[in-house]
Amino acid sequence: MNGNKKAKLILKILNKIYPTTPIPLKHTNNFTLLISVLLSAQCTDLNVNNVTKNIYPKYNKPKHFVKLGRKKIEKLIKSIGLFRVKAKSVFFLSKQLIEKHNGKVPKTFEELEALPGVGHKTASVVMSQAFSCPAFPVDTHIHRLAQRWGLTNGKNVVQTEKDLKRLFPKKFWNKLHLQIIYYGREYCQARNCYGLTCKICTTCYPARKNLIKTKKT
Repeated sequence: MNGNKKAKLILKILNKIYPTTPIPLKHTNNFTLLISVLLSAQCTDLNVNNVTKNIYPKYNKPKHFVKLGRKKIEKLIKSIGLFRVKAKSVFFLSKQLIEKHNGKVPKTFEELEALPGVGHKTASVVMSQAFSCPAFPVDTHIHRLAQRWGLTNGKNVVQTEKDLKRLFPKKFWNKLHLQIIYYGREYCQARNCYGLTCKICTTCYPARKNLIKTKKT
């Protein structure tokens, strides 16, 4: 089965299971979405949501975090992994938004990726979820699933993103990114399916017998 055929089958399965795809990170505006995505690196969405539910009602604009300062931001997010590094990014990101963007989240990849702590994946999530711009954010989880499903050769997330964009029509990218995340969490977990039990794995590889070991990025 070639990649295009797999892509069509996967899209059909995911659309049936997840006809709607709510954004998993809770936020109140584009700025708090950006902050939550930044905080979610190497951290679960659930943990981020549990922390930010007590932050965003009071602090939800760049000026709020600049006024707080790095040490107070650290205290607010200390239960999140890499909290000191992330607090530094949040502070300087907020400062830069005020100085260069009038306190607004920019609407281009180039401007977003120029912000402290914001890489291509984070920028892609914001472009997709905040501005409905076609993007295909690829994190380590999507990278793993794309390898397991035979959609990429698995060299790195950059190559995986290119392969997924080539296989799936642009109009599906924003929703599909979330559908894959939801499916991976529920049905194709790293230490559960192993490429042998879920519907997508068994549909794409009905004769597969050996556990699939994915390559880390």
